[in-house]
Amino acid sequence: MGLDPAVLAAHYELGGAACLSVLTDEEFFGGSADDLQAARAACNLAVLRKDFTVCVADVFDARLMGADAILLIVAALSDPELSQFHAVALSVGLDVLVEVHDEAELERALGVGATLVGVNQRDLVTFEVDTDRAVRMAALIPDGVLKVAESGISGREDALVLRAAGYDALLVGETLVRSDDRVRAVKDLLP
Repeated sequence: MGLDPAVLAAHYELGGAACLSVLTDEEFFGGSADDLQAARAACNLAVLRKDFTVCVADVFDARLMGADAILLIVAALSDPELSQFHAVALSVGLDVLVEVHDEAELERALGVGATLVGVNQRDLVTFEVDTDRAVRMAALIPDGVLKVAESGISGREDALVLRAAGYDALLVGETLVRSDDRVRAVKDLLP
């Protein structure tokens, strides 16, 4: 698609985004550490390294490449891995977005002390989107935990539904990337 991470970062910041999510996985998503660093240099927003964190080295790599936060996908990790990676990330000053898809994964996330929980509406196996998943899960996330709705958010109407359900933030990718006016697209998602 020929996307320039620095341009995207600048557009998102102008639109009012609070944070950036930057893909760094090269094999499956064509991202890179260079993309994260270019985005970071182009704006003043916090940056989440969106990648498959599968070992402790990935946590340290995120910090070294300049990320402010990492993504831990509960479905991809054992309980010991989730606990270890979460603790290590916090110890090196990273925030941790712990991604869940259902009640059992939410219990596991809360079990490691997650204070930032994302509900991904996209099934990681089928890639189908269930736009009601985040709404169903919102009430199960305790007060004091920041709630992030992820994936399948296509515009203002979706954003309003998710905010009404209690979400503090939205992680939106494809809708913004494909927009002809990314600054406006971000603004449209805001309250």
